[in-house]
Parts: sequence; C-alpha cells; structure tokens
Amino acid sequence: MTRLTALFAAVAALAVGGYLTLAPASAPDLGNALIGTAQAQDAPEVDISTIQEMTLGAEDAPVKITEYSSYTCPHCASFHKDTFKQIKENYIDTGKVEWTYREVYFDRFGLWASMIARCGGEDRFFGITDLIFKGQEEWTRADGPEAIVGELSKIGRLAGLESDQIDACLQDGEKAQTLVAWFQKNAEADKIDATPSFVVNGEKVANQSYADFAKLIDAELEE
Repeated sequence: MTRLTALFAAVAALAVGGYLTLAPASAPDLGNALIGTAQAQDAPEVDISTIQEMTLGAEDAPVKITEYSSYTCPHCASFHKDTFKQIKENYIDTGKVEWTYREVYFDRFGLWASMIARCGGEDRFFGITDLIFKGQEEWTRADGPEAIVGELSKIGRLAGLESDQIDACLQDGEKAQTLVAWFQKNAEADKIDATPSFVVNGEKVANQSYADFAKLIDAELEE
C-alpha cells in the first residue's frame, strides 16, 4: 500500500456516513481508518461529475494552472498569503492565466474545511478559502475535532453563511464521499504526492517563489 493510497482509504473511511461533525467523537481516528484498500476498491464507483471545478480568470487565458492544495498544509497557507496574491493581481486578473483550485484531503479536517469552503458555492469559494488559510494556525490547533468544527463554522459565518446552511453542508455524507473520490481521481491522474503542487499547461511543477512562477508563466506566454 502506497502512502497516497493509504491516505485515500483513510479519508474515504472518515467521509462515510455523513455524521461528520455533530458527533466527532464517534468518527474513527485517522490511524484506525487505514482499513485496507480492498474495501475502498470494492465500493461502487462514485459519480464525480457533480463536483464543480473552482476557477478564477478568463476561460480563454493562454496559460492554464491547476493548484493542488490542502487546507491543513502550512506551505499552502504561506503560498496563498503571498505568492498567490501576486499571481492573481498580475496574471489572473489580467486575463493571462486561468487558475483552477483542487483540494487535497490528507486528513478529515482538510475535508471538513473543503465542505465549508464549497458551502457558499463558486461565488464565495475563494473568499472562504482565503479566510481558512488566514486562520489556519488557530483552527487547526483547536482542542479536538469538535472545537475544530466550531472554528471552521465561525469562518463560514464570517463569510456570510447561515448556521443551518453550514450544518447541512457538514452533514452531507454523500457529498463528502464524492469529494474524496474526485480528489483521488485527480491526484492519481496528475501524480500528486505533496502540497502545494501545480500543473501548468499540462506539466507538473513544485511549489516555488513568485519570481520563479512569473518566469515560468512568462515563458508559457511567449510560446
């Protein structure tokens, strides 16, 4: 069993059932969730066509960049607080880059954060994502799963979501399973084994400084 496959199995197990947050103590521990890939592989294929790709920028932009990022990854938070803002200002907002954000689920908390981010639809997704990364040190260090859910819910309410809406999103077990299947298919296809990782016009690239990203994007624009 590879590390990534084990993580797929773990998060898939944590996603099952829908009772994700209101009774977090009943959810299996991450370590206990490594139940073997046979069960995951024998499960019916999940229709992932319902999962919306979250994108920014012009559809006809000459450079297409896909980011793979985990809400619990400190390097991902650093990227969004600095490098991404510069890329957005200079390349996405100017029509040169279309940016697609894909969540990576290395733990149940990242999955819960994703469900909060997606709760407000595409219009609010990137704003909520920004808030989740800004508050990462606080909510990831909360005292236990229930407290983490509480902190994530605060972020959702700060973004304008209603409490009932947040609860419904977090309790959507079918959506959670579909997101995990979507993540697994994308990560396997693009050979993602670390976060943040990027695919630039079909080529996988590692995390790097804004200066290096700018050189890479400029080179693509010249072709």
